[in-house]
Amino acid sequence: MAWITRFLMAVAFLAVRIIFSPETFRSKSNGPNSSNLSTFIKLAHLLSFSTARGIALWVTFIGGIIMFKNLPRHQFGNLQNKMFLAYFSLVGVYCAIAMAAFGYLHPWKSATMADKYQLGFLV
Repeated sequence: MAWITRFLMAVAFLAVRIIFSPETFRSKSNGPNSSNLSTFIKLAHLLSFSTARGIALWVTFIGGIIMFKNLPRHQFGNLQNKMFLAYFSLVGVYCAIAMAAFGYLHPWKSATMADKYQLGFLV
């Protein structure tokens, strides 16, 4: 379980690096490939935000309640102890990708006041 957490963290840091520095792969945001880059970042934002939301809703309202009602107290505690690290890591990684993509698509200097509030609340 620990290797998958480290792998996901490495992938997340690589994704954030690519998002904040698109020139790494020769795709400048003002060049002819800017629409492709923008589409990719919008897709990354949508997928990461929806995956984080889905994981949070499932673990909180469906999986957690079913486990609480059907497992003995000590087994439930042990299972939650093991699941929490993976759950928290995945949600953290996906939220960081969503926030980085939103920040890239709405730069601070050219963002509207609503975008600035939204990015501030995400941080």
